[in-house]
Amino acid sequence: MKAEGATRNGDLDPWGVPPAVAARLKKLGLHAPAELVLHLPLRYEDETRLTPIREVPLGPSVLVEGTIADAQVQYRGRRMLVCQVEDGSGTLVMRFLNFYPSQVKAYAPGARVRLFGEARLGLFGPEMVHPRVRVLRGETPLPETLTPVYPTTAGLSQDALRRLVERALAEFPLTESLPAELRARLKLPGFRESVLHLHNPPPKAKLELLEGRSHPAWRRIKFDELLAQQLSMRLHYQRRRARAAPALPPHHGLTRALLDRLLFPLTRAQRRAYGEISRDLSESHPMQRLLQGDVGSGKTIVAALAALQAAENGCQCAIMAPTEILAEQHHLKFSAWFAPLDVPIAWIAGGLRKKEREAALKRVASGEATVAIGTHALFQEEVKFRNLGLAIIDEQHRFGVHQRLALRQKGDSPHQLMMSATPIPRTLSMSYYADLDVSVIDEMPPGRTPVTTKLIADSRRDEVIARVRDACVAGRQAYWVCPLIEDSEALQLKTALATFDTVRQTFPDLRVGLVHGRLPSEEKAAVMGRFKAGEIQLLVATTVIEVGVDVPNASLMVIEHAERMGLAQLHQLRGRVGRGAEASACILMYANPLSDAARERLKIIFENSDGFEVARRDLMLRGPGEFLGARQSGVPLLRFADLEADRDLLEAAREVAAQILERHPEAARAHLERWLGERHRLLRV
Repeated sequence: MKAEGATRNGDLDPWGVPPAVAARLKKLGLHAPAELVLHLPLRYEDETRLTPIREVPLGPSVLVEGTIADAQVQYRGRRMLVCQVEDGSGTLVMRFLNFYPSQVKAYAPGARVRLFGEARLGLFGPEMVHPRVRVLRGETPLPETLTPVYPTTAGLSQDALRRLVERALAEFPLTESLPAELRARLKLPGFRESVLHLHNPPPKAKLELLEGRSHPAWRRIKFDELLAQQLSMRLHYQRRRARAAPALPPHHGLTRALLDRLLFPLTRAQRRAYGEISRDLSESHPMQRLLQGDVGSGKTIVAALAALQAAENGCQCAIMAPTEILAEQHHLKFSAWFAPLDVPIAWIAGGLRKKEREAALKRVASGEATVAIGTHALFQEEVKFRNLGLAIIDEQHRFGVHQRLALRQKGDSPHQLMMSATPIPRTLSMSYYADLDVSVIDEMPPGRTPVTTKLIADSRRDEVIARVRDACVAGRQAYWVCPLIEDSEALQLKTALATFDTVRQTFPDLRVGLVHGRLPSEEKAAVMGRFKAGEIQLLVATTVIEVGVDVPNASLMVIEHAERMGLAQLHQLRGRVGRGAEASACILMYANPLSDAARERLKIIFENSDGFEVARRDLMLRGPGEFLGARQSGVPLLRFADLEADRDLLEAAREVAAQILERHPEAARAHLERWLGERHRLLRV
């Protein structure tokens, strides 16, 4: 592109704008000139027709043309520029509260101007405050299309952005990337006509369709975006399957021995999920499977069977969890299951003493330890495996893409099993997780009791305290969850430390414990061990107990300031109770007044116990970004398509991606280049 301007040294960005402009464009996610073609408007303004001043409505923005009859700098509490504009039908006041000397000069009496803005009723009739003004010199025809308003950033004006977009539309080919028969079948307009219509719609265009993104041109753009995502995912899936990995077929020795020792049978969903994982492990290309299920659905035992299948083939397994509490819970469970089977386990976490750590590292490096369990410490450079065949990553969305890659690189293309207790809505799974094989545990083990959810304002705290005391006196245990560790003037929420002191004074006859993220690892483990053993009746905690804690005797949870927490977090916390035979309850205490968003979240969690429905509603509220964590590498968040509203387009894009790759590979490459550029070549793990 040609220069939009030059810096003091004459330096231009490679795409033809000064570095300062390029930096602002990059803030908008624009890294190359061709990407401006898909930088689409947020809304439109109609500057194609003039409105006589006499007919100017109050409210909607309109275009007015006239001559400045009077211009004065006035002082009415503050300095302002006030101009009278006439067009023969009436007079309108143009007012500027902030202005430059150049504007005083330009808006002198006699100047012909066009104003675009909203009119309001002033003391002397209609007036516009800070309208967009254009001084006319000679014949100036009206625009033939609606004026686009683009997403922009500070220091980059709409006019400058419009010029850059127009230049891009003129210089870059808007070639068709979809086969004609596909467009006809899906009733999609051409790419060129769609893009040009969205950037420069005719005056008679239906604004409600354009700005509501339901116009056929928008449907074409959204389909193209979804298709690019599907193509990229499918290519990564194909490349992964082309890599070699150790085949780990089932030998049914260790796995059958574990199943025989269990005190409970696997559910049908657990057996199905393990069957899918077992078949993948048997293949000579690396498994990359996501195991998802609601809180308490029994994912851990399925992961244990997968680890034993690796062990039966002489391979090691690494199990990584995002928090020490969750990793410690895994260590305890796997040790109890694997010790009778003579499958040695190593524990690697940040809080280990030097000698213990060195001993654990030595056992893993020599192959003496078949299973290594830990936190992010597992993927540090000093951790060496002798023969890593399977990596299991729990709560995978909490780890960055590079952390998961670092663990995978500990072996020679090991199989990878990712687990998530935050159910992923189907549309999200079809789009952002389309490069993974997915197993779903969609039923709960027998014996799990439904959890009753109650919403109680914190003004009724005394009732909650009585409920907690009754539960503990009756021999059960309870959690009291707080969102912060110590006082914050900004949020002024109840804190774990203050609540712990208050609760101890309120319940002098109860054994009360405290656990939070800043406690040393050994102290956290000791407190959790005492709670699990029943020595602690009431556990005051932060959200560090969100995952991994399994205490069947805990039948009551109180969550302070539930209105401040997200749906996924509330559902995870609620899943810590209801793990035994006793009726269980989760009390969500909230502070008034509630915002509309907080009220909606609490309504959803109160009305829904199914994690998949909670996740679906959460996706509708927040969009996909927060669900994905650091999952993305190479494929951006969707800019235009909406996973729920455009489900039909997502289904169609998913269906035709494989066909296009097979029958029209050149078109697929061109399509990916247009939408993702170099990003689709980045590694995904």
